[in-house]
Amino acid sequence: MDTHSQKFKIRLGLFIAGGLALFVIAIFVIGKQKNLFNPVFKLTTTFYNVSGLQVGNNVRFSGITVGTVDNIKIINDSTVQVDMYIKKDVQRFIRIDCEAGIGSSGIIGDRVLLISQSGTEAPIVKDGQKISSKEPVETDAIMASLRVTAYNAEIVSEELANIMLKVNSGQGTIGRLIQDTGIADNLSKTMVNIRKSSKGLNENMEAAKHNFLLKGYFNKKAKREQEVKDSIAKANAKEQKAIDKKDAKEAKEKEKKAAEEVKGKEKKAELN
Repeated sequence: MDTHSQKFKIRLGLFIAGGLALFVIAIFVIGKQKNLFNPVFKLTTTFYNVSGLQVGNNVRFSGITVGTVDNIKIINDSTVQVDMYIKKDVQRFIRIDCEAGIGSSGIIGDRVLLISQSGTEAPIVKDGQKISSKEPVETDAIMASLRVTAYNAEIVSEELANIMLKVNSGQGTIGRLIQDTGIADNLSKTMVNIRKSSKGLNENMEAAKHNFLLKGYFNKKAKREQEVKDSIAKANAKEQKAIDKKDAKEAKEKEKKAAEEVKGKEKKAELN
């Protein structure tokens, strides 16, 4: 009987110890998530619509969870105040021009409060300070926009289908071009005629150059072209001559300067 009683007491003690251990672990985990054991500071902001945000939801800065939502209360018919607690060691990164927004931790996840980064050297926020906010985009508004887009896409698809049916049946200009082989043959013949006409025009031009009446015109034209080429060549030669003359003058001055330096060194050596 005593042995049975001792075993019962041991089991009861282990059960109580295990329960206390689980309780302590739970308190530690919950306290860590709610920042009960970390130094924190308070920030507040206001929204027109909190879009499902709840007390206890996480606060994120640069994608990192830095605090929790402490309180949500309605100020008036168009303003909802949200209080949050942020870790003290993050305070130096949050500035007064940062904005609070409401997002989601996933496609169907819990709502989170997002604090944007500052791009300026504005002062750091103080404990209890209010920061500005930007209103969240409602899911209903997104769905309504998607419905309008889907409806427009349906109309465009239907119109394209009708156009393709008309083209395949040979209706319209494009349909006739694709389906009617006679038009394609005519286009090919037209291109052949254009090439023949171009070739004939070239032959006529060559014949005109040798014609007695037009030969003087073409000779004058060729003479003018040759004069232009000659004048360009003369200008290039003159420019090159000036460059060569300048280079020779500079080389002569450098040679004279070098000779003077050598003479000065020799004279200095004689004096020493």
